[in-house]
Amino acid sequence: MKRFLAALLVSFFCAGTASSEVIDAAPGGFSLVHEVTIAAPRPDAWHAAVYEIGQWWSSDHTISGDASKMSIDPVPQGCFCEAIGEHAGVVHLTVTFVNPTVLLRLTGGLGPLGLLGVDGNMTWEFFDAEDGTTVRFAYIVGGYRPGGMEEIAGPVDVVIGEALQRLKTYAETGDADAAGIR
Repeated sequence: MKRFLAALLVSFFCAGTASSEVIDAAPGGFSLVHEVTIAAPRPDAWHAAVYEIGQWWSSDHTISGDASKMSIDPVPQGCFCEAIGEHAGVVHLTVTFVNPTVLLRLTGGLGPLGLLGVDGNMTWEFFDAEDGTTVRFAYIVGGYRPGGMEEIAGPVDVVIGEALQRLKTYAETGDADAAGIR
């Protein structure tokens, strides 16, 4: 968890290298949206996003330091989980809505947000586009954090934006690191 929090804070201080899509930030919460077009048909983009998350999620944003230990079970009450050892793991988010190749909704506090008195809904949407598939990640978080939620909106935004860029690169090239985004 310390590694994840440290990476989140580093992302905050390096935020100028990523586009910010924070829609709103207030003491009680924030909302953000990122969108890319992936040069792949919708079923392929969905498959990469959901079933191959361990290939594109950044190891810098895990507890174990190894993204290959990440998985999503795309069924209601399914788990966006990380294995961290024999009979050990963490639930990052819970699947609360799934419509294959169209929408995946995950509920909870991602990463260090899970240590706070907050909750959120992250929605992954997949749309047919002229050049492939438009994928939109939206995350709306609300709750209590000492000092308010505004100052963590930026770091979370960077992590989500980087994740979506890594998904795009992975789905198009087979190598999430090809674009140099950690």
